[in-house]
Amino acid sequence: MTLSLQPITYREACAFIEEHHSHHLPPHGYKFGIAVNDGEKVVGVVTVGQPVARNNMDGYTAEVTRCCTDRTPHVASKLYAAAWRAARAMGFKRLITYTLIEETGVSLDAAGWKVVGQTKGGTWNRPECGRPRVDKHPTGQKTLWEVR
Repeated sequence: MTLSLQPITYREACAFIEEHHSHHLPPHGYKFGIAVNDGEKVVGVVTVGQPVARNNMDGYTAEVTRCCTDRTPHVASKLYAAAWRAARAMGFKRLITYTLIEETGVSLDAAGWKVVGQTKGGTWNRPECGRPRVDKHPTGQKTLWEVR
């Protein structure tokens, strides 16, 4: 089986994520996406957008907002590496992503990414500030990864 990269639209990526992602809905934003196919069908997608946390919004940092596969081996590391090549070609100096604390990050490590820290976790819900949110994702501690 040969794994090949291909472009993917936001709508197509969201449909794949809705079907295959274990704990997230599709992202709200989208700068670009990349898919991997096995010669017959799409077996994984990565979406890249602006950083979710405003402290990372420096104009030169992008964020992998979803990396989702159907569990075909080696697809995630291929997607993370391709996302960095594309982001770098667009002028980005840094690409970040987060994994759940219980996830090993073996695909990120294989693609050359490095752990830069841990978040405390928490919710985006801030009713006292007029920003009430309903959490539809895990709110526990996460690992922050980057590639430069």
